[in-house]
Amino acid sequence: MHKEDQAVDAATTIDRTFEKAGRTTTLGELETPCLILDAERMDRNIARLRGRLDPFGVSLRPHLKTAKSVEVARRVMTSPAGPATVSTLKEAAQFAAAGVRDIIYAVGIAPSKLARVLELRAEGVDIAVVLDTVEQAEAVAAASRAAGVRIPALIEVDCDGHRSGVLPTDAARLVEIGHALARDAELRGVITHAGGSYAARGAEALRQCAEAERRGVVDAAAILRNAGLPCPVVSVGSTPTAHYATDLTGVTEVRAGVFIFFDLVMAGVGVCRIEDIAISVLATVIGHQHDKGWILIDAGWMAMSQDRGTSKQAVNQGYGLVCDIAGNAYADLIVADANQEHGIIMVRPGSGAVLPDLAIGDRVRILPNHACATGAQHRRYHVVHGTSDVVEAEWLRFGGW
Repeated sequence: MHKEDQAVDAATTIDRTFEKAGRTTTLGELETPCLILDAERMDRNIARLRGRLDPFGVSLRPHLKTAKSVEVARRVMTSPAGPATVSTLKEAAQFAAAGVRDIIYAVGIAPSKLARVLELRAEGVDIAVVLDTVEQAEAVAAASRAAGVRIPALIEVDCDGHRSGVLPTDAARLVEIGHALARDAELRGVITHAGGSYAARGAEALRQCAEAERRGVVDAAAILRNAGLPCPVVSVGSTPTAHYATDLTGVTEVRAGVFIFFDLVMAGVGVCRIEDIAISVLATVIGHQHDKGWILIDAGWMAMSQDRGTSKQAVNQGYGLVCDIAGNAYADLIVADANQEHGIIMVRPGSGAVLPDLAIGDRVRILPNHACATGAQHRRYHVVHGTSDVVEAEWLRFGGW
């Protein structure tokens, strides 16, 4: 086991350059399967969203659940202290240990987790929680009162029926939650996530999702303010709506995460191109079943994850789209099936594509359906730039809760 793996819980990272005795490490020398990050594509993706949001005058609060890496976080946040969004308190602690101070824990708070929130706040981290019930608000207020501090909380708004949150038309519930927080905790604002945008298709549908997201959270903020309650933060966030919003009036910040790397689901939605996807799984050819049209690789669902998000889209990418070692996609070549440690490469049914001549030991790279799920299978990024096969660094990533 690498020493870095043992130290990951202490929020240590490495940025190790692979230059030994005058030579460099290449993709052909890595043990497979492993996770590859094209930093050139990542930097371009980050610059694209920043450039798009700048004219609206809103801040970007990146969601770090996709990256789970201090090195990546430092490249996407606007400052070493944040702002940032996380989906677990493990992430919050890891990034806090690396100097991040402005954090939203964007999953509905469980009362049992408030003690850890208070610990982080005592360490100088301005971490805010999210909730959508009076019961949660009362628990946050009680914990605040007992600790003698005001825990900041944002009320989650349901803008599209995708998941959790208070309907923006439910004024009574919004105000009741707001008052429960205001007594002993801190009502910091409202927050929403347009998860329904992942099912949208086409630019106009995505623009409508973005406007519904904006309108829902802005209306909820107005209800709170009209009741005499504070609402300084109005937070929206999803990668599709961040790229298609045409009006962000009333919004203070945008959260998004998968845009850092993108993936095949986002390409299917129409938010990015295949050529923008910045992470891939490096695999080795280990066999053939010529009569079945199969090429076998050493990356199964343990390396790729079992996420089949593109199966509901117009183009089903199986377990991932196959590229050559330089990251160039083969025409209609997918990982059509997978076992735990075996991937089965085939041409897409009905495409008329030709199976490439890949020999035992050849390397391929697989673009993922879902960057978060595939990343979660690995403990480090092997960093390259563009089509170069030189591995320039390793960046640790972490998992768990």
